[in-house]
Parts: sequence; structure tokens; C-alpha cells
Amino acid sequence: MKKLLALARSNWPVLVCVLVVLAGRSSLADHYIVPSGSMEPTLIPGDRVLVDKTSFGLRLPFSQIVLISGESPRAGDVVIFDSPEDGIRLIKRVVALGGDQVELRNGKLQINGESLAADAGASEERFDATSAHISLEHGGGRDFGPTTVPDGHLMVLGDSRGNSRDSRYFGFIKVDDLYARATRVFYRSDDGFVWLPL
Repeated sequence: MKKLLALARSNWPVLVCVLVVLAGRSSLADHYIVPSGSMEPTLIPGDRVLVDKTSFGLRLPFSQIVLISGESPRAGDVVIFDSPEDGIRLIKRVVALGGDQVELRNGKLQINGESLAADAGASEERFDATSAHISLEHGGGRDFGPTTVPDGHLMVLGDSRGNSRDSRYFGFIKVDDLYARATRVFYRSDDGFVWLPL
């Protein structure tokens, strides 16, 4: 024990730096490695994504306690959260907010009775602040709705509609359960370091 204390005393600057870095990763920013093709073509397996943990509120390091409230999520945001089914961390797109009526047929999304497709082929969907390219290469996946998203909840979908386990399967996500907003792809296997906005 004495040797351990002596080692800690002699290396305290390094220990403090390590603690500060870990606290920053816990509360401010981190990265996420995309594990599957559920968000193609926006994200491909192996992409390294920068995530902003302060977007939805500043949390006490190493906890889920919110110290300062942040922005509300917006339709079109790419977000990180833990799956309600098995706790695995997922990345999906927010497509509907509390109070929205949502319907999905053959992979094509309608919010409050209006199609989000920017073209007849439905390869792009337009949200208020952004647009998303979707893939129907694997079909449209499970149809859904029409259903109204409860207040305080979100509907999340993968951009690859027929290749995504999302709110159609595990239900709506609580806003408070969002872990972070994904902001940019900073590394892609085939291209190396990139800086692609989401």
C-alpha cells in the first residue's frame, strides 16, 4: 500500500491529466465506431463519428445526472442511445418528435400526413434543418403506423430502411435517454481522415 501511495504521489500530474481526459470523454465529446450498415448510405460500417455529449445537456462526469439542460433534439438529427431491448449502443436518425403522427409504408416516411420524400424514388428525405439520403436496397423493412409519437419521446429509424432494427421494433425512445448527437464522420476506412458533416 505504501508503494502504491508513493507511486501516486510521484505521478500525480499524470493521474490528474488522465482523470481530466476521462471526465471530458464522459461529459463533453467522444467518438463512436459504426458497427453495421443500418445507416447507409450516410454512415458505413467502420466509420469513426465525432459525438457531442453536450448537445442535449451537460451531465455530471461518469453519471447520467444532467447539470445544465441542452437543446431539444430535432427531426433529422443523428443520435446515439442505448437500445431498450438489450442496452447495446446504437446510432439512428430522429424522424419524428413527440406529437407527430408518423407512418411508414414500403420504407417511405410520412409525418403528419405529408411525405418527406424529395423525389419520386424516395432516395432523399427532407427534414426542417437537414436532408437525408436513404437506401431501399434491402427493401423498405417493416411498415409502421399511422401512430402518434408520445410527448417526451422520439421515433428513430436507420437510413437503410430494410436493414435496420429501430423504433419499428423496439418502440419510441425517451428524449432523456439520448446519449449524444453525432456531428461528423472523421475517419472512413477507404478514405482515411475526412471531415463529413451529418
